[in-house]
Amino acid sequence: MAKYYVQSGNLRTIVQAESSRKAAIWAVHQAMQQVLPIDETRFSETPSHEDGPPRTVIMLTKRMTVSERGYDRSDANDLSTLEVMNEWNRMIATLDRLEQMMHHAA
Repeated sequence: MAKYYVQSGNLRTIVQAESSRKAAIWAVHQAMQQVLPIDETRFSETPSHEDGPPRTVIMLTKRMTVSERGYDRSDANDLSTLEVMNEWNRMIATLDRLEQMMHHAA
């Protein structure tokens, strides 16, 4: 798998993925975890300020850039953040349906 530099707004992350689009989807997943935790172990009874220093809120812009060569590259792949978020949403919905099917089969 290749290493990709993904950026949008204040998000800058390095992701290993099979393609630039998959790297962008994973970056959106990281950003969405702050507002919609998927893993139940991330829920906490204590306020986040007691868990350690406050984290920076990730803010995405309309476009995402993905490059194998580094940040701020003019040759980076330019993607619509909304399109990538829609793909992420479909993926999460599919995983949820699979989990429900497995739960009902058990």
